[in-house]
Amino acid sequence: METLKRILRMIKFEHTLFALPLAYAGAVMGAGGWPGWGKSLFILLAMVGARSAAMSFNRLVDLPFDVKNPRTMTREIPSGQLGKTAVWCFWWCSVVFFFLSALALGRWCFYLSPLALAVILGYSYTKRFTWACHIFLGLALSLSPAGGFLAVTGTITWPVVVLSLGVLFWVAGFDIIYACQDVSFDREMGLHSIPAVMGQGSALAVSALFHILSFLIFAAAGWMGGFSWPYFAGTGAVGVLLVWEHRVVSGGRLERIDLAFFTINSYVSIVLLAGVIAAFL
Repeated sequence: METLKRILRMIKFEHTLFALPLAYAGAVMGAGGWPGWGKSLFILLAMVGARSAAMSFNRLVDLPFDVKNPRTMTREIPSGQLGKTAVWCFWWCSVVFFFLSALALGRWCFYLSPLALAVILGYSYTKRFTWACHIFLGLALSLSPAGGFLAVTGTITWPVVVLSLGVLFWVAGFDIIYACQDVSFDREMGLHSIPAVMGQGSALAVSALFHILSFLIFAAAGWMGGFSWPYFAGTGAVGVLLVWEHRVVSGGRLERIDLAFFTINSYVSIVLLAGVIAAFL
């Protein structure tokens, strides 16, 4: 149990809150309201399995860098609090958990689950060869609303595709902010990121541009889906939260990044889900 507690702490299990509301937003869109307890339960289980697999895999493949980075060397594996064998076992269990949950959600979810897993695991390698790693992370999380929609309907429509595109730019934008912490280290190790390539100031400007795009795309998704006004009220609230996020780190105040990255972004996903739910009341 102590090992499991350390693994859950390592993968920041509580931050499943980032992606789970996005999947439920897609499910509500597909169902035109409450998707039912069965679908909701297995969407929850699939998201927990997918995220747990992705985070534990990331910690394992990034270990050669984490042991050298002052910011990450105190993490559970680099500091010796966890062994790699235990984490690999947890990873395999998470993968099986994800596949079984996808199977329970329908044949298309199951057929596409290996592709989804390849995307979310592949992100961990992107920083080694491209500054577009932030966009790839956005792609990984953008599968959440599309997956929720697919689980309910067995198909995909343009409004949920557009909503997923908005998620892509939102996630890429806040990942750029997070990467500003490691500019010097990334350059020293030959790792790629927009902050490492462009510098912190320009990177924050790109992040702001991505968040403006995400706001506009969220609004476009509501227009394409014919959503009622509460959705657009929620989208407006998301815009306010994104402005707050950038004000928090303006001027390079990266000591406040936990507030910007973890707290505010959790609010964004919850508010977005609330807007989708309200649109179908």
